[in-house]
Amino acid sequence: MDGAREFFHQPLETRQKFSNLVDGTPRHKGYGCLLSQDQTIDWFDRVHLAIDPEDERDLSSWPHFFRDAMLEYAGESKKTRDRVLRAMATLLELEEDHFVSKVTDRAITFAAVNYYPPCPAPDRVFGFRPHSDGRLITFLLADKDIGGLQVRKDGRWYNVPTKPGSLLVFVGDSLEIMSNGAFKAAVHRVVTNPVKDRISVAMFFGVDGDTVLEPAPALLDETRPARYRKMRTKEYIQGILEHYSLYERMIETMKI
Repeated sequence: MDGAREFFHQPLETRQKFSNLVDGTPRHKGYGCLLSQDQTIDWFDRVHLAIDPEDERDLSSWPHFFRDAMLEYAGESKKTRDRVLRAMATLLELEEDHFVSKVTDRAITFAAVNYYPPCPAPDRVFGFRPHSDGRLITFLLADKDIGGLQVRKDGRWYNVPTKPGSLLVFVGDSLEIMSNGAFKAAVHRVVTNPVKDRISVAMFFGVDGDTVLEPAPALLDETRPARYRKMRTKEYIQGILEHYSLYERMIETMKI
């Protein structure tokens, strides 16, 4: 967190040395945001880091301000991911490794180091618009004393209290589908602050792009039919990007 704050406080020239642009085209690695032409800009800055598969890491796009710390943090986070997924499978009376077994060596993991600068018009723009994460689960390490994260429940928005050193675990769309809706993906947003900046580090854990997202067979019977249709992960993620620009959730199109 300290390294991230140091990086975002550097001059733009320094930050752009780790740019996600290659010949003017944005990629999913490095400093900068990925935006479609019709997408409204949210009030944040970001470094996007490919963690897994390991052979797709590009450490040259990882700012040296926090590179070593991020490598260690990613390794420990994956251990925690497996503990959480095993606990969730056990709660559903599935085989303990049911979800963990879906996370192969080609599974997608990436980190987003986010910076939300003070906003002069906090009532007019989001730090990050309402959405749910598309992958299995997300670990969020939030700023120790600056709030801004909100979650939606029963149509109302609630502030998420800050607690230094804690990890917030978000269920993603993929896990909602695999659990046949037993676990719900959390719809959340970030509101801006007119005075103070805010840092967060999100670690997104997914599955291989060729994995078919579908409810676990052991959760289905005559009284518990499938509540979601099947789709390959890479196609689902592409659908998320298309629906996001329209302020819609892809998972709503998956429900039967």
